[in-house]
Amino acid sequence: MPSPIWARLAPIVLLLASNVFMTYAWYGHLKHRGSALWLAVLTSWMIALPEYALAVPANRLGSYAWSTAQLKTMQEVITLIVFVAFSALYLGEPIKWNTLVGFGFIAVGAAFVFTGR
Repeated sequence: MPSPIWARLAPIVLLLASNVFMTYAWYGHLKHRGSALWLAVLTSWMIALPEYALAVPANRLGSYAWSTAQLKTMQEVITLIVFVAFSALYLGEPIKWNTLVGFGFIAVGAAFVFTGR
């Protein structure tokens, strides 16, 4: 069994890294809309492999300190954070106030999953 601090921090770090890969796999091709769709799919699958190599250990290590509902909630909130940064920095899309408010509501809802532990 991993140390308690490692079991709490490792999934956060690994899920953050895995979400960078996954967000790029899912949305990175939008910057190259002129390329063939089959090439976008193939490239996305190759980018997704490292994502799985990070996400699976994140959940395994995290299961020592967090419930599966907490791990899933953590992953979703991290996904939103990475997505906002990616869409602004890589795709050049502006961050709108209503997007931040909507994602904020999701984060508040997610906080309830972590209460009472």
